[in-house]
Amino acid sequence: MLKRLTEVANYEKVSAPRKHNDKWYFFKNNGLQNQSVCYVTDRLGGEPRVFLDPNTLSQDGTVALKGIYFSHNGRWAAYAISRSGSDWQEFYVIDLKTGQLTNDHIEWAKFSGAAWQGDGFYYSAYDAPVKGKEFSNVNAGHKIYYHRMGTPQSEDVLFYQNPAYPKRFYGVTVNDDETVMFLFESGAGAGNNLFVRDLRKKDCQFIQMTSDMELQYMPIETEGDQIFLYTNYKAPKGRLMVANIHNPGINDWREVIGEQSYMMEDVSCINHQFVVTYNQDASNHAYVYTMQGQLRHEVKLPSVGSVGFSGEKKEKECFYTFTSFTQPGTIYQYDMDAGQSTLYNAPKVAFRMNDYTTEQVFFQSKDGTRIPMFLTYKKGLKRNGKNPVYLYGYGGFNIALGPSFSSNRIPFLEQGGIYAQVTLRGGSEYGEAWHQAGTKMQKQNVFDDFIGAAEHLISEGYTTKDLLAIVGGSNGGLLVGACMTQRPDLYRVAIPQVGVMDMLRYHKFTIGWNWASDYGTSEDSKEMFEYLRAYSPLHNLKPGTSYPATLVTTADHDDRVVPAHSFKFAATLQECHQGANPVLIRIDTKAGHGGGKPLAKILEEQADIYGFILYNMGLKFK
Repeated sequence: MLKRLTEVANYEKVSAPRKHNDKWYFFKNNGLQNQSVCYVTDRLGGEPRVFLDPNTLSQDGTVALKGIYFSHNGRWAAYAISRSGSDWQEFYVIDLKTGQLTNDHIEWAKFSGAAWQGDGFYYSAYDAPVKGKEFSNVNAGHKIYYHRMGTPQSEDVLFYQNPAYPKRFYGVTVNDDETVMFLFESGAGAGNNLFVRDLRKKDCQFIQMTSDMELQYMPIETEGDQIFLYTNYKAPKGRLMVANIHNPGINDWREVIGEQSYMMEDVSCINHQFVVTYNQDASNHAYVYTMQGQLRHEVKLPSVGSVGFSGEKKEKECFYTFTSFTQPGTIYQYDMDAGQSTLYNAPKVAFRMNDYTTEQVFFQSKDGTRIPMFLTYKKGLKRNGKNPVYLYGYGGFNIALGPSFSSNRIPFLEQGGIYAQVTLRGGSEYGEAWHQAGTKMQKQNVFDDFIGAAEHLISEGYTTKDLLAIVGGSNGGLLVGACMTQRPDLYRVAIPQVGVMDMLRYHKFTIGWNWASDYGTSEDSKEMFEYLRAYSPLHNLKPGTSYPATLVTTADHDDRVVPAHSFKFAATLQECHQGANPVLIRIDTKAGHGGGKPLAKILEEQADIYGFILYNMGLKFK
């Protein structure tokens, strides 16, 4: 299984190019590199040179690049790394004139970019944690610092903190012209607050633009005194508005592109136009608008799938990356005036994608809500109840689960398997109402949707319960844990990955408190405590019950959902479980929640998961 996973992963993966200070940068993975390499070229299509290779930063690929941030004056590039999958970040700086690393080094940053202004940058960090508690203690006291190039971190200037709210996140961005600075405040709701400073004025102060942290306010672009923003304020499916920096309060904003019947998912300003991506039944459609909000035309995408655009306001070049369940990330150059797409880079893969197809089906959840689900499988599949199914979901935190490609699914599809991805409530696919319907005291809807998906696959003859595996990570690990405790009879195999399993104490570790907007906490009220206890996976394992064959996965450096969740759940499950089904836990080392994990570790884990699934379904790997 690992051999086949490695074979199908071995193809070149390239990102769309981006322009910074008259040079073009892109990422490329030759096939089996643990981390993708950043290249630079003087012109589009020119000879690329290695700019930054994260694979040289560790022998085993466990140091990952989290982001590169170019100074506006063309002199520097700061880059953030994480070690062993942790959320902790370190910053280093490259001198773009010499290509050499400077002595500048920042530690204990977290949830931070680098916002350049002049010969320095702003970043967000915490005080150095207590030794031995780096990956478990509650994170509190997020501070913004300014680092001037050529000085040690000990001399960095504290720029902003808010001791009144130690458990909130704070960060700043500066626009390309260094005329406008934004301050973001989040972590006390499903959205954020936004503040603005006019850097053209001496000794200018921040002005608060918004005051409801349940809603989202995201600056897209600035133009003179104008600030264009995406928001779901009085528009649950999103809209584009414009503010004036001299009068930036939300009551003075004007609408540029109004709310539509579908979810506005993304807005980019490219070539002095807006490219707007909408989510329609969990897949993307994109349109070009003028900066005044007039619709110009639709971008004709290759098929049903997901798209991401890249480009700059002042540049005519526009690229988009398109992917679907059967099409790996393919880059197109887009002529915004002619409305034409030209293939720029298509991966050459070692498997026959034309052998597979995707269909979207709809079913009714327990309360009658219409739920979409994508099914990907080999053409000619018979609905005879004999197909193994890998049922995947997430359902939370306003996150959309759209069509995407992963070579890791190929070996399962080659075995006659079905990859089923269900669009659960709690995500953003149908706007804020859809999100809210899967939060707090509506969280049971998410589990009902997932259980409904399993029942639909069985009743429609795709599979039987003996050939059904349920899989999910993080909030999706909670999903799997809740569904296997509520309906242990319905699945053959359960794979809860890095899951939130103790719903009564989750808020007491690292940034767990930040999930209260979706979950509520056991300290909110007696009613919330009882509701959480009623579905908390750890607290609903019952002695003498036969549970599905279960492989719990976690990692030693997971400081997002600490491994204690998985440890306690696996131990209690082993204690309560009755029957022959194996219950195992797989604990990775020098790995975290999943972000930045080296390819070698990803393939090894997936081989173990598939091996566990097929073995417990009584299937041989052909």
